[in-house]
Amino acid sequence: MTDAPSSQNRRAIRTFGRVGGRALSSRQQELVERRLPELSVPEGLEDPASLFPGKREVWLEIGFGGGEHLAEQARRHLDVGLIGCEPFIEGMAKALTQIEEDGLANVRVLMDDARPLLEGLAPAGLSRVFILFPDPWPKKRQQKRRLIQPDFLASLHQACRPGARVRFATDVASYADEALWRFLQHGGFDWHAKEASDWRIAPPDHVTTRYETKKLGDCAPVWLDFITS
Repeated sequence: MTDAPSSQNRRAIRTFGRVGGRALSSRQQELVERRLPELSVPEGLEDPASLFPGKREVWLEIGFGGGEHLAEQARRHLDVGLIGCEPFIEGMAKALTQIEEDGLANVRVLMDDARPLLEGLAPAGLSRVFILFPDPWPKKRQQKRRLIQPDFLASLHQACRPGARVRFATDVASYADEALWRFLQHGGFDWHAKEASDWRIAPPDHVTTRYETKKLGDCAPVWLDFITS
């Protein structure tokens, strides 16, 4: 008889695609070598507020792509600390370029899977979380790789304070349906949408990204905003 899969084994299923891309420019490579060690979230982090002394809240973006949304939210909210997770090195290099050029002191980054970070955080440390256009894994046999799974939502909910806001967006219809079902099945994420425009129109504070404008999915973007209870 074999043992049931452990949470560690389940976590080993990768939820994201490639982590490498085209060669970095010399400027990007220099930033990765110099700034990434300075800005990286330390291993074993428990209290995210410890990274941002004096900031009123800590927000998290999971899978920030090229960093446009992360950097712009940091510019708009200098009184907030933002953690961005992105395993793709080219995306990380682009984000570091924006952080450097704008002198943003309220951003820390993790070039890795966000799930171990969430699992290690003390309860109620996050006030806002963005999960924008994660890898959709549209084929049926791939869908076990989707990020929005029960174990992930349990870790996410624990890491968020009551009343925290969580935004999920996708342009793949099957993922939108599945994600909404999983969030509601968890029971700790309240969805207050009342009409179609609540999920069909981008929220007023959204920052459009290059990925979004490519329109690679099979539907218009779906926006799901939740409040944790």
